[in-house]
Amino acid sequence: MLILAIGDVIGKPGRRAVQELLPDLRQQYGLDLVIANAENIAGGLGTTSTTAKELLDAGVDVLTSGNHIWAQKEIIPYLDGELPILRPLNYPPGVPGKGVIFKNQATVVNLIGRTFMSNFDCPFRAMDKLLAELKPKPAVIIVDFHAEATSEKVAMGRYLDGRVSAVLGTHTHVGTIDTRLLPQGTAYVTDIGMTGPIDSVIGDDTEAVIQRFLTIIPHRLSVGKGETIFNAVLVRVDESSGKAVGIDRIYREVK
Repeated sequence: MLILAIGDVIGKPGRRAVQELLPDLRQQYGLDLVIANAENIAGGLGTTSTTAKELLDAGVDVLTSGNHIWAQKEIIPYLDGELPILRPLNYPPGVPGKGVIFKNQATVVNLIGRTFMSNFDCPFRAMDKLLAELKPKPAVIIVDFHAEATSEKVAMGRYLDGRVSAVLGTHTHVGTIDTRLLPQGTAYVTDIGMTGPIDSVIGDDTEAVIQRFLTIIPHRLSVGKGETIFNAVLVRVDESSGKAVGIDRIYREVK
């Protein structure tokens, strides 16, 4: 099974990059499943039903998210609907939406970290509970771990090694160089990176971000402009065992 996971998609530039590149990538690699983190696709903060459908129409199969999933209130009713969009599994019970979905013969899970983030339920124990409840346990399980601290992400990868097919980090928008196969057969990367403007500060307008650092005055940031990068990882999984057999970075630029 060939699975493409796209790093945090930022605003209209990120959506445009997915629309331009994904159809050819699906054909080139014969992709079985495409996952994209979509918590910043609506103006750089949050998700709407319209922007979500843009990515789905472009060929994305599952949309994951993170702490910004609540930024656009319009999306909340859709979280319990038929759209294949996830919010993190380890939000408290009773929160709208779902943290896991079965799609194209794979199970996709969305977790959120706690270190430097917020007071979420424990993602490690949430994953233990889910794995115990999945009966029969599906062979292919892909985890989007939306977290800030590299240590927490690495720990999650090690914790789930051999129990899931892949642990793929999102949230920081800066891709890391540690794509690897862990000893028990789990594909891992600390952060996929982002799909958004190159000349920006993690997707946001550079001057606006600098002014926020200089003045400490909070204000809404706008999405950067110009050329766009497309960051993703391609994970190859043995469908019978659920073990990953490869993970590679995909990097493209869109003018």
